[in-house]
Amino acid sequence: MAETGTASAARALRRRLAEGARRLRNHGWAVVQTSAAAGLAYFVAAFLLGNDQPFFAPIAAVISLGLTIGQRGRRAFETSIGVALGLVVADLLVLAIGTGPIQITAVVALAMAAALMIGERTLLVNQAAISAILVIVLQSPEGSFSPDRLINALVGGGVALAINYLFPVDPERVVRRSARPILEELAALLEEIARALESGDRERAERALLKAREIDDRVRGFEEALAAGYETARLSPTRRRALKHLELYAGARTRIDLAVINTRVLARGAANALRRGDGVPAGLPEAVRELAHSVRALAGYLEGSAEPEEARRHALRAARGATAILRERHDLAASVLVGQVRSEAVDILRSTGMDQASALAALEEAAGRASEVG
Repeated sequence: MAETGTASAARALRRRLAEGARRLRNHGWAVVQTSAAAGLAYFVAAFLLGNDQPFFAPIAAVISLGLTIGQRGRRAFETSIGVALGLVVADLLVLAIGTGPIQITAVVALAMAAALMIGERTLLVNQAAISAILVIVLQSPEGSFSPDRLINALVGGGVALAINYLFPVDPERVVRRSARPILEELAALLEEIARALESGDRERAERALLKAREIDDRVRGFEEALAAGYETARLSPTRRRALKHLELYAGARTRIDLAVINTRVLARGAANALRRGDGVPAGLPEAVRELAHSVRALAGYLEGSAEPEEARRHALRAARGATAILRERHDLAASVLVGQVRSEAVDILRSTGMDQASALAALEEAAGRASEVG
């Protein structure tokens, strides 16, 4: 038991390290951008503009770019507005009422209220509040109004916008690195389900079900990366040509999500069937393996290294093999598993650019209607 626990902990550690390395690869350029923006903002504010305490400049640059994948251009713009609002409100109120706990409460409330008059995005409102707090905490003893703080914050936001615009991340690489692990894990999971069905291993099927539930977080990350990639490609002249390739991923996004859901349902159906002791149809494991081959071929198609025909061919083979089972068995367990294989085959066909009608027509031509088999 101790060895089993140690091996499990070692596997968990390896997974964490691999996931950490993947995140670092995905966000490496963002780290370079953000650190460069902080240093450049400080240089501009301190050495070119001659400000004695230019700390707002690198702070605004870092918050503007950040590491969160999303709408970074809008983030930088909103941060600049939020900082400016917070600084102006705080400076004016400190001149009037001084500093202290009560003043912080009043200044933060008024700064957030002013930000809400412009918009209700959380980043804008929170940044206004943070800026107001910093003004009070770092207020000079004489309590004079200092335009340098406002200038520094605008410099930081401006530098962040410029770096994000002139040296953007590669949107195709960001999206590809987010989509590839999903499809690799999905294919591996389908193969695991096939082996569980083939061997009649209930515990293996249940482990596959647990793994299926873990892919959802990756799907959300892929959707965020796709949104960020679109924004980068639209705003940056050097990345605009990536829009056409991103359309492939955009078209497949919903269907990949549905394929993940269908795989989870398939894993649950396999675990339930083995738990009840239902006989596994002979052709079902091979049909599930064909789905795995199709998912891997889909990854190649989305990355531009393969044609869609290979993914479609494997998907139709999976549907054909599963549907043939209904000629011999008509029980509920077999029908559920076959239905999931067919549904996932349609999702993969749709992910290769086929519309719903064309995908269903191809499926029925290759495998027939499930209701007519038997």
